[in-house]
Amino acid sequence: MKKVTALLLALVMCLSLASCGGSKSADAQEAPASAATDLQNVQSKGTLVVGITDFEPMDYKDENGNWIGFDADLATAFAESLGVSVEFAEINWDNKILELDGGSIDCIWNGMTLTDEVTSAASCSNPYMRNAQVVVLPADKAEEYADIESMADLTFAVESGSAGEEAVSELGYATTPVTAQADALMEVAAGTSDAAVIDLLMAYAMVGEGTSYDNLTYTITLNEEQYGVAFRKDSDLTAALNDFFAAQYADGSLDALAETYGLAGSVIPQ
Repeated sequence: MKKVTALLLALVMCLSLASCGGSKSADAQEAPASAATDLQNVQSKGTLVVGITDFEPMDYKDENGNWIGFDADLATAFAESLGVSVEFAEINWDNKILELDGGSIDCIWNGMTLTDEVTSAASCSNPYMRNAQVVVLPADKAEEYADIESMADLTFAVESGSAGEEAVSELGYATTPVTAQADALMEVAAGTSDAAVIDLLMAYAMVGEGTSYDNLTYTITLNEEQYGVAFRKDSDLTAALNDFFAAQYADGSLDALAETYGLAGSVIPQ
C-alpha cells in the first residue's frame, strides 16, 4: 500500500511539473511582438494621411479639385520618397492635435506655426519657412488704422486655434472665430468683421491688386514665426522628414517650389 501511495504521489508531481513547463512555453509563444513604428505603419498601409485646411498658397484645390500648393506639393514628394501615396484630409484646425493623436491623420502639414502648444503636444520637424501674422483691412480704411493701438475697438476675424487668434487674444481685442483663414477674409470682405489676422504668406497670395480680394490690404505685422510639420510624439517620421527637407534644400528644390507659389525668400535653410 505504501508503494502504491508513493507511486501515485510521484505521478502527481510529474504531471504538475509538466503543466508548469507547458505554461511557460505558451507564455513565451504568446508574447507580443514589438509595436510597429509610424514609418512602418505608413509604408504598410501605403498612404501618408496629411491633415490640412484650405489655405492658399500652402494647401488649396486646383480647377480639377486636386490639392496643390507649397505644402501639398512637398507632402506629395515626401510620400513618394517613402514609397507611398499621399492622402489629404481636411480637418478642423482647432482639433488638429486630437486628430493626430486619434490616428485619423499621420501628420499636420498646413502652414502650421510652431507654437508652444504644438511643440509640447507633438513631435515637430525642423522649421522650414518664415511667416508672420498680419492685419487685413479694407484698403480704404488702412490710413485710418495706422498702428495697432488705433485698432483697439475693431472686431477681428481669426481662424479658431490659430496663431492669429492667439496674437489678437494677447492684445485683448475682440475676435470672431471662424473655421479657416479663408473664412476670415470673407468676413472682412462682407463687412461682418472689421479686420482679420491671417498668415503673411496667405496675404501674399490672396490680398491686394490682382487677387480675389483686391479691395483689401494687409498692414500691421503682429509677430514673426516659423512653420513646421507635426507628427505624433516620438514618431520616427519626424527624422525622415528632416532628412527629406535637408536633401530638398541642398538640391534647390525648396527654393524653386517657393518661387512657383510666390514665396521666394521665405524658405529657412536646412
